[in-house]
Amino acid sequence: MLEWIAANIGTILITLLLIMIVAGIVLSLIKDKKQGKSSCGGNCAHCQMCAACRQGKKSGRKPKMS
Repeated sequence: MLEWIAANIGTILITLLLIMIVAGIVLSLIKDKKQGKSSCGGNCAHCQMCAACRQGKKSGRKPKMS
């Protein structure tokens, strides 16, 4: 078992590093979502959800997703 770990330590460390990076990104996205931050680029002309986004801003409610 220790031989296998020693032979694959580089792969193990890189995998753990990537898992930590992905977890940090996901947690950041969750935190931003809870704080009401948007990932909208503001270019409504090319947005498929343009009507729902504007509707949500006018009424102060979140748009319904079907």
